[in-house]
Amino acid sequence: MSTTTAPTTLNPSIIGRAEKHHTAVLTRALAGTTLDEKQWIVLNQALAAGEPVERSAHIARIAAMTQWARAEVETAANALLASALLTTTPHGLLELTDTGKAVASKVRAESGAIVAAAYGAVTPEDLATTALVLATITARMAQELTHA
Repeated sequence: MSTTTAPTTLNPSIIGRAEKHHTAVLTRALAGTTLDEKQWIVLNQALAAGEPVERSAHIARIAAMTQWARAEVETAANALLASALLTTTPHGLLELTDTGKAVASKVRAESGAIVAAAYGAVTPEDLATTALVLATITARMAQELTHA
């Protein structure tokens, strides 16, 4: 049995390791699909919207959220359209197809089970504090990046 020593403070290494593990969980859940991480995020965010989304606004929001170039997000959206996981409504909005919904639901279920178990090992109060801390750090970094 291994033991884990609690870190003395939050630092970039801890955040990086957590992010790498989240990515590994997602990579496992995406295995067997045709999706890469960018396509997954475009698809998942369309599902999260709960209704058809305006294409340009969706792409801009994801680019800002991820710090990816708009062109990269546009390429991912085009791949999802080409693979019929997304479609364009008659009003020009992006909408998940039934296949897109099924794929997104499968990936969410597979990754969600692992994430829920990990997060369940932490008290709700500690998760709330961590969310506040990470949101504050992220906002500050975003602010600094706009001045660079």
